[in-house]
Amino acid sequence: MPRIAYVVKRYPRYSETFIVNEILAHEAAGAEVHIFALRPPTDTHFQDKISRVRAPVTYLKKPAQGRSNPSIATLTPNSATYFWAELKEAAKVFPDLWGKLGYAAAERSSVVYQAAWLAQDIRQRGITHLHAHFGSVATSVARLAAHLANVPYSFTAHAKDIFHESVDPEDLRRKLRDAASVVTVSDYNLAYLRQQFGADASRVRRIYNGMDLSELQFQSPAGRSPIILSVCRLVEKKGLSHLIDACARLRQQGIEFACQIVGTGPLEGELRSQIQTLHLDDWVEIVGPRPQQEVFTLMQQASVFAAPYIIGADGNRDGLPTALLEAMALGTPCVATDVTGIPEIIRDGKTGLLVNQHDSEGLATALQRLLSEERLRQDLADRARSLIESEFDIAQNAAALRTHVCPAPQLQPQL
Repeated sequence: MPRIAYVVKRYPRYSETFIVNEILAHEAAGAEVHIFALRPPTDTHFQDKISRVRAPVTYLKKPAQGRSNPSIATLTPNSATYFWAELKEAAKVFPDLWGKLGYAAAERSSVVYQAAWLAQDIRQRGITHLHAHFGSVATSVARLAAHLANVPYSFTAHAKDIFHESVDPEDLRRKLRDAASVVTVSDYNLAYLRQQFGADASRVRRIYNGMDLSELQFQSPAGRSPIILSVCRLVEKKGLSHLIDACARLRQQGIEFACQIVGTGPLEGELRSQIQTLHLDDWVEIVGPRPQQEVFTLMQQASVFAAPYIIGADGNRDGLPTALLEAMALGTPCVATDVTGIPEIIRDGKTGLLVNQHDSEGLATALQRLLSEERLRQDLADRARSLIESEFDIAQNAAALRTHVCPAPQLQPQL
């Protein structure tokens, strides 16, 4: 089994359970995983399953912070001193380092510093492959560290790495071209990358984020209370203002319901103001973040899971949100919008109901159908669970990931 280093911007993060699922699946299969994070966590709530991860975590500080390397720790603390000292230390391990730094011409000094640190650590630990999640700064560090240490790297490209207005196409092209393999999480993303980057995207493969289905026991949605649930970060791309508008329409029609929004984020104040303005305080509640097992319980109490996602003004959008997949696995019928890869899993009238983004009226109509039509809820939930079992099992998908990012060495023919 390979020794894999996972490189991420922050670890752990409340909203990135898909990374934790992946690491746990690798460990269950016998792979040795090490986690390298470029920043410390900032979240105040974490999922319980993080405690099951055995992989050690190393935080690669920025140059201004230095690190506990005995050869460096006694130096006068300033960014330039630490930066050059780290490179000198790395050059002792990699004598060709100075000749390789041309590879870093377009990178920030913090990326070069963290890559030099990471390269030394992976050499010391005997790590044979680097895999980064998100194609932004984590992949920048992994790409350069892999070059310095002469090991392959791969990365998973998510929607924000591909569509956000901050994406530098030439930077992404370099990463696609230099990686041993690239994974993305939907056919929509895959088609876009191949269209935009041609041959440089030839090594991109679609592998869906997987889930541990043993944790997600299906329950029929029959007989549930008329609860609408949404679980997400409170940011623009989640489209929650449209959900609140749809709830106002349901109330005007006299539909019996309650709506719970689980999560936190920068739009919380704005969304609470919208709820108050529409006089929905008795119908819509923002309950804040909750531990994963409590979220699962809430999902199985709800008649409908709402995923009113949109493409944000900055181009940011969702790929295949984990919460939507979890609801489908648990037996909660879903209403979602036709954004990015979501139609790959929410097949209208078969595995859920699909509406146009920004369409509050259409969203209200779909929610009303699922609140009132129990037979429809059951049929959609059954077919959704079947799809999840066939396409999103974490053991199966993590094994596929290992095949692509850490291919078995080719045997040399015997003479």
